[in-house]
Amino acid sequence: MGEIWIKEAERLGDGDIGGPMDSPSAPGRAVWHTTESGAGDASFDAVARYLIAHASEPHILYDPTTDRLGQYGPLNESARALRNDGGTRTNRTGKVCIQIEVLAKASKPFTSYWKPGPNFCALMRAIRSWGIPDTWPAGALATSYADNSPRPRTTWATKGGHYGHSNIPGNDHWDPGNIDRVALFKAAPKPAPAVTPPAAPKPPAPAPSRPVVDLSNLIAAARRDPGLKQGGTTHPADVKVVEAALKAEGLLASTYSTDGSFGSSTVTAYRAWQKRCGYTGSAADGIPGKASLEKLGRKYGFTVKG
Repeated sequence: MGEIWIKEAERLGDGDIGGPMDSPSAPGRAVWHTTESGAGDASFDAVARYLIAHASEPHILYDPTTDRLGQYGPLNESARALRNDGGTRTNRTGKVCIQIEVLAKASKPFTSYWKPGPNFCALMRAIRSWGIPDTWPAGALATSYADNSPRPRTTWATKGGHYGHSNIPGNDHWDPGNIDRVALFKAAPKPAPAVTPPAAPKPPAPAPSRPVVDLSNLIAAARRDPGLKQGGTTHPADVKVVEAALKAEGLLASTYSTDGSFGSSTVTAYRAWQKRCGYTGSAADGIPGKASLEKLGRKYGFTVKG
């Protein structure tokens, strides 16, 4: 639902000027009138009282020279500024029929001298809040009382947008005169659509931490585990890291690569690694040394402690 009361507008009268709309499923529209009077605060106050006294209130009274804005009634109910078109209550056409009386004369289009300000922008904001487009479905406005201004009934009944009083079927007024219809919208530019800033790039995932193996634990396991019952372990966490590396090197069968026991098969596999590193004789005994273990760690992503 759009705005019902414009917060920037002063209240005029008792707020009760009409009733429910007859065709709330039809598009909303706005109708522009002129009061055929002067402008300024004295005229504003006098015209405001006159319209109430004659039960001819629009929704809005606007002074184009001072940007003063007044509101008589809720925008979602009818106003009283139009004549009926036979049995059609033109004041009650559409989901809203927002009627604006401008303190001006049709013979001197107010867009040629007006000073629209923040209150005019507030008025246009409220009109647009009802989905009323910045268009003139009936086409041209009258340039004089004798002008044959278009008043198409089908267009009025079915098309949302802006109309002059001169476009309304069943009415014979020619206001608001030949105002600059484009200037009406340019004076209250639509706010630019909100731009969603691009999401901040996700920080790179932290590099996985490198496993750390303790050389002293591996030496102890290599000396002890072969003498234990099959699968016996001493330091399985450290041993599993080395077993996985020996498997990746093609030196340890999968059967023994995850049991955490530095048994005879792992000793044999490590001896083969030491030989690949250039060690011979007693230096290739299958018991990890720091140099050979660090070389295996550099190749397969673990760090040696001790």
